[in-house]
Amino acid sequence: MSAEKATALVLRTVDFSETSKIATLWTREFGKVRVLAKGGRRLRSNFESALDLLTLGSMVFLRKSSGSLDLLTEARVLERFPRLRSDLAALYAAYYVAELLGDWTEDYDPHPNLFDEALDTLRTLGSTDPPTPLRLLRFETVLFRELGYTPRLAECAGCRRPIPAGDTLTFSAAAGGVVCGECRVSRRGLATLSRAAWQALHALEDAGNTGAWRQIGTAEQKELRRLFNQYVSYLLGRRPRTMPYLGS
Repeated sequence: MSAEKATALVLRTVDFSETSKIATLWTREFGKVRVLAKGGRRLRSNFESALDLLTLGSMVFLRKSSGSLDLLTEARVLERFPRLRSDLAALYAAYYVAELLGDWTEDYDPHPNLFDEALDTLRTLGSTDPPTPLRLLRFETVLFRELGYTPRLAECAGCRRPIPAGDTLTFSAAAGGVVCGECRVSRRGLATLSRAAWQALHALEDAGNTGAWRQIGTAEQKELRRLFNQYVSYLLGRRPRTMPYLGS
């Protein structure tokens, strides 16, 4: 067994025995890792409070054989996110981030950019610039890109032809983006997309212009929240448990 060191966010913990717990970690170096923390339930555990939900920590664990839990040997708190304790909307958004990372990613599939985005999201949730709903939309956009689900916006996601100028914009979760009038006829579960929201989607996806998405207005944020709820639920195959607490 080899010892590995990683910077990790605690996504989930469950009791394993009277003294131990299992933790799901999102690490920058290795992606999602599931570890057994022996003695993690004791009041004077060696891990102290480093396994509290949504805590950033420095972790050391032993890699086990395929199909077995890794063994956590050290855990030290690096950072907490105090605004989450005083802002309920920010806390729900943080739970949603943890749920998506925990349920939508594969074990040992690292995405350093997604880790950095998640960390920045947790640090800024609850602030006014950007507001929590907008910051969450940006996180989801990066999640889509990292996992290969970036929506098609400039061309029809069905037939791959350019969207005609002046055509009504319609988003199809099943097709993975905007669809033209012809493709719209044969699809269900469509959502009308305003031009302003369509432009906002472009701004969210512009990785080179980090400030453009911060100018998205409240009306467009609400429209995109409804759209992302539908898209995430379709891709995940179910509605995330924390989604109803995000507002509309």
